[in-house]
Amino acid sequence: MSEAQHLPSDAWDTAAATRRPHLTRPALRTVLELLKPITWFAPMWAFACGVVSAGAPTTGRWPIIVAGVVLAGPLVCATSQAANDWYDRHVDAINEPDRPIPSGRMPGQWGFYIACGWTALSLAVAATLGPWGFIAAIFGLILAWVYSAPPLRLKRNGWWGNSAVAICYEGLPWFTGAAVMSAARPDWRIMLMALLYSVGAHGIMTLNDFKSVEGDTRMGIGSLPVMLGADRAARMSCAVMVLPQAVVVALLLHWGFLAQATAVTVLLLLQGALMPTLLLDPRGKAPWYNATGTSLYVIGMMVTAFALRAVPGGLS
Repeated sequence: MSEAQHLPSDAWDTAAATRRPHLTRPALRTVLELLKPITWFAPMWAFACGVVSAGAPTTGRWPIIVAGVVLAGPLVCATSQAANDWYDRHVDAINEPDRPIPSGRMPGQWGFYIACGWTALSLAVAATLGPWGFIAAIFGLILAWVYSAPPLRLKRNGWWGNSAVAICYEGLPWFTGAAVMSAARPDWRIMLMALLYSVGAHGIMTLNDFKSVEGDTRMGIGSLPVMLGADRAARMSCAVMVLPQAVVVALLLHWGFLAQATAVTVLLLLQGALMPTLLLDPRGKAPWYNATGTSLYVIGMMVTAFALRAVPGGLS
């Protein structure tokens, strides 16, 4: 059953409007809640990894670095959150009825207007980062919209949707940070590491879907926990997180970065030690693992980025 067959959008919009009939525009704190600052950290961190991995001098370039970090988090990521909340307002009415739009605190079409405005603002800032930063921002914004918006609405399929989010959260900002600092396409080894951590982030995105199983099931959204069941999705998520990091370790060893390979190995083993607890109760423990195992994952990203600083000098 499609989403449209479950509940007509007019019914949801009317219901939300009746909860706050006096509102004509949202409060600033409601706008901030719509943009979900808690989600900004991942792309900001990945952009920083790109900056570090490029190995380029930062002297005199801090305004560009700060602009890139802002672009990755409070702008492009926030745009994706606003667009997702707008197109997910019917699902959120089931999963998270207190979110700004279904609760009526974000009246009318303000959610859509904010998503469009943030898109324009993102492009304006991206234009200051040179051609590579601008092109990367366009690509990221396209993914942000097609993830949520019909007719593609990639999130209806957990494989495609989580891939789009993982690229936007990890690989693309990493690539952008390195490209902006180098004013050129990054070395292939930098792009390979960004890709590997994007693949691993697919598993992290699956963990985020456990909180929405009820609404996704009712609205016909094929997240992986819905398609595979909680246990299989959790096992798949763990495997997808582990395997790319194992490849990262092997590559670091091959390139002669013994200390960094050892550090990433230790971080990976600690994640593995936490995974049995996650697998015992995937729906209940997913937030706990995101606060623990995922933190170890992103630390490994930065360790890898520092190893890659040697790339511009040439690796065999």
